[in-house]
Amino acid sequence: MWLRFVQGIGVGGEVPVAAAYINELSVAQGRGRFFMLYEMIFPLGLMISAQIGALVVPSFGWKWMFLIGGIGGLIVFLFFFKLRESPCWLISKGRFDEAERVIEEIESSTDKRIEAKISAPQAVVKGNWKELFSPFYRSRTLIVWTLWFSSYFVANGLNNWLPSLYKTVYNLPLEDSLHAASLTNVIQTVAVFACALLIDRVGRKRWATIAFLVVGLLLTTLWFNGAKSAESVMYLGSAAYGVMGTITVLLYLYTPEIYPTRMRVLGIAFATAWLRLASAIAPTILGFVLGAKGITSVFVLFACVAAVGAFMAFKMIETREKVLEDIAP
Repeated sequence: MWLRFVQGIGVGGEVPVAAAYINELSVAQGRGRFFMLYEMIFPLGLMISAQIGALVVPSFGWKWMFLIGGIGGLIVFLFFFKLRESPCWLISKGRFDEAERVIEEIESSTDKRIEAKISAPQAVVKGNWKELFSPFYRSRTLIVWTLWFSSYFVANGLNNWLPSLYKTVYNLPLEDSLHAASLTNVIQTVAVFACALLIDRVGRKRWATIAFLVVGLLLTTLWFNGAKSAESVMYLGSAAYGVMGTITVLLYLYTPEIYPTRMRVLGIAFATAWLRLASAIAPTILGFVLGAKGITSVFVLFACVAAVGAFMAFKMIETREKVLEDIAP
């Protein structure tokens, strides 16, 4: 438990920094597609690990999954030494010469000219978490916090509970339960890829709103039909998870966009804390609801949370094709 806690600190700190970093290296035109294709690594990783788990755990036990994950983590660590610092961050610290050198290095590897606002020296402003609640950013902060909580309550609730439901409620063998659960990750990968290709056409606000509504409809359908079979839960539940997966990935694109460089990592770090909270309390709440009210009540609870998410998504600002400095001064 303690080792997993330390691991969570490392991964929990890595994710918001990576999201801010990739956003700052992306140009306005096509930023959504570029970032979402990068984010494909999340559903791909989930899909691959689920498939590996379905093969490894029944034969060798669950401890081997930690070894496989640990080796992967050590390999990724070596790549950090090849990264360049974000020009946006360097500019925010007044280190203009270093920012210029990084931009020139990036430009030398492409035939496109990079638009960067470094020609005029600007005042160096230090970010402060209190600014998240300033009049300009307060509504943005409250909206994204609700979006993070609601989307991950549903996504991680489904992802964590479906394997157990297959085994305990529908009495599927362990291997069949793992394979059935892995279907959710396959659908999510396809859905996120489609989102990456379409997000710059559809827009962040419209995609998130429609996706929440679709998830709510799928889960409400499970409630109406009583989730009578493992097959209905497998297909409708997996589809709901796949669509919700596009929102969980989209939030890593949207949240860094709505904050300036001085507080971009702060903004996404505080926002992702709500996904951790949702991930922590969802299994407990769902276990209580399942025992007290039955499986159909679990899905109606998910549908209600998705409805809240749809309402808040409608209040998002649209950031498609806009320069970061124009979105968040």
